Amino acid sequence: MSRIFWDTNLFIYLFEDYGELSEQVDRLRSSMLLRDDQLITSTLTIGELQVMPMRAGNEGLCRKYEEAIRSTSIVVNFDMDAARQYAKLRSLQKRKISPPDAIQLACAASARVDLFLTNDTRLHDLRIEGIQFITSVARAPL
Repeated sequence: MSRIFWDTNLFIYLFEDYGELSEQVDRLRSSMLLRDDQLITSTLTIGELQVMPMRAGNEGLCRKYEEAIRSTSIVVNFDMDAARQYAKLRSLQKRKISPPDAIQLACAASARVDLFLTNDTRLHDLRIEGIQFITSVARAPL
């Protein structure tokens, strides 16, 4: 069993039709269920997923997304440990990490995950204490 953090984009691919990306995420989730892996994400993911439905006035879809994530995932809060991780990430001089990416990575690091999955290739070569590996859906070793 592994602890696997999903960035927001994976949930978007799972909930909406993005062709091959959606199929990859669906296969990945099936593999995780077979392996009894833990799906982990953050409260930021829920917020990011609700932006478009909220903009469209679709409160029902907002609730549906939140319930789907809360019922299948461990949802990590941005707490004091994550805040410290966030500060470390944002203070890196050699690399500028956006605030939302830093929040996701900080939450994952504070949760001590084995794998952080994102299709944001700018994050793939980062080495962060508390996260063993960062990679894409296509390269996930599952």
